Amino acid sequence: MNSLLALLGIESWKPLLTALVMPPVPFLLLVLVGARTILPRRGLGWFITLVGVAGLWLSACAGTGQLLTAWVLRPPAALSATDIAQLKNDARAHKPTAIVILGGGAEALAPEYGVSNLAAASLERLRYGIWLHRETGLPMAFSGGLGWGQRDGQPEAQIASRIAAQEFGRPLKWVEDNSRDTRENAIRTSALLRAEGITHIVLVTHGTHMPRAVKVFEESAGTGIRIQAAPMGMAGTDMADKFSWIPSAAGFHLVRRALHEWLGMLVGA
Repeated sequence: MNSLLALLGIESWKPLLTALVMPPVPFLLLVLVGARTILPRRGLGWFITLVGVAGLWLSACAGTGQLLTAWVLRPPAALSATDIAQLKNDARAHKPTAIVILGGGAEALAPEYGVSNLAAASLERLRYGIWLHRETGLPMAFSGGLGWGQRDGQPEAQIASRIAAQEFGRPLKWVEDNSRDTRENAIRTSALLRAEGITHIVLVTHGTHMPRAVKVFEESAGTGIRIQAAPMGMAGTDMADKFSWIPSAAGFHLVRRALHEWLGMLVGA
């Protein structure tokens, strides 16, 4: 899909195309089609309308998002204490291993700070990557430039570099600031670290994003670099089961995130 969009010269349309196929747009269209069909074909019209309404309801339920995440994405488990101990040993043995943190979005200007800032998802990833760095002693890389939906601003990796050094006191060793999506994260970061002799990448991103990220990193890195998943954001929701099927903002976000990743895997983005 990336190649097709590049061939057509419409790569910058990716955010728009994604938004059009994600909830609530398809279900709103179903409701409109159903309403238009009720007069000439009453039964069919009501059926289409009810399907659209049911889709709108379910697309905002945390239960739907949890099922999609577990059954469709199947994210890997978080690193165990044993995994972290092994990484610490690797660092002590000076094995060519690096922690790679993937960007998750940025704000061109945060008025409260007066400068650009990381979006919440990106800051969560950075925080976990720094925690892993502190626990293991492994060097860190951050990958992220300007996304397809951004026209200008400071690249995300440069913002992360400033925050890591100034606010956490843990400078990044490598900064990859030209990538615009996950596939470019993989291509550019693998090339950068391969030139540095790195043979083992500990990949940090959200659990829902991890299956797609690992796939494209393994494709880009080839056989010379091992990719180890270090997912975060795996806590789930604190809603009781009966409330997980009531529409909520958190549920809507979870469903969209799961569908976004599933769509990305389907089209090879």
